[in-house]
Amino acid sequence: MNAEALKEAIRQELPHFLRTDPDLRAYILELTRREYAGREETQDRFYEILAELRRNREEQTRKWDEHQAEQREEFAKLYEQLNRDREEQTRKWDEQNRKWDEHQAEQRAEFAKLYEQSNHDREEQARKWDEHQAEQRTEFAKLYEQLNRDREEQARKWEANREELRQFYQAAEERQAEQNRKWEANQEELRQLHQEIMAQTLKHDRSIGALGSRWGLQSEKAFRDALAAILEKSFNVQVLNVNEYDDRGEVFGRPDQVELDVIVHNGSLIICELKSSIDKAGMYIFERKARFYEKRHQRTANRLMVISPMIDARARKVAEQLGIETYGDSILVESL
Repeated sequence: MNAEALKEAIRQELPHFLRTDPDLRAYILELTRREYAGREETQDRFYEILAELRRNREEQTRKWDEHQAEQREEFAKLYEQLNRDREEQTRKWDEQNRKWDEHQAEQRAEFAKLYEQSNHDREEQARKWDEHQAEQRTEFAKLYEQLNRDREEQARKWEANREELRQFYQAAEERQAEQNRKWEANQEELRQLHQEIMAQTLKHDRSIGALGSRWGLQSEKAFRDALAAILEKSFNVQVLNVNEYDDRGEVFGRPDQVELDVIVHNGSLIICELKSSIDKAGMYIFERKARFYEKRHQRTANRLMVISPMIDARARKVAEQLGIETYGDSILVESL
């Protein structure tokens, strides 16, 4: 049997031997006596600890009694001081009440004087108000009478002015009719002049057309006719001026005539706007006119095109968003 097996056997059997074998138990106790204190030594140490605890408790009791005595003495001093302070506060409070009563009496006397003065002032104000109201009524009666006279005078002047306006508008209409006659005559002269200018070179014709459009030397109708002629001669296409009535108001928001140019070339449909100038709103209107034409004729345009020498920068951005081609000159138009 090795050492480990021996230790294990002793650990298992030793408790039983200690209980049943007094000699073995006495032998083991004798061997281990030096490892722990004896019973007498342990009891002496326990009594010493109890005595120490008793002395500490007595000392703590003495200190607590002394502290309680000091607290009672301090409390007696504080109570005496509190009584003196209460008496002083009572005296001051009585003094304050006496002064307050005197002040209240003075305030009541002053209030009585003010109330009497207020009644007197109110009566005086009422008298003045009645006088003022009487004056106001008299003044109002005068103003009302004057207002009636002024109203009658204004009515007379209004009738006279309306008659003058009627005569003025009648004369203006006559002048406008004369101006329209002269305008038509001038337009006829411009058309004749345009036909003469078209005999020159196409480049020179386009430059003069753009310059005339910019400075108002030609009407928009003349500019449209010039560009239509250029497209027909340069590109061999058919340009149709369409003028249809929009009875539902799809283009302008109410029923009106819709005019636009349609280019037909080899079976392709191109909706074109020929204008001397065009802005952002005009670009939106052109897009609505094109959609109106497509819906009316049940045909989709292959291209949407705006030709103008003066295209506003904001109108160009709108054209890009709507898929509309823009050209500042007819020679810039891509192949149809």
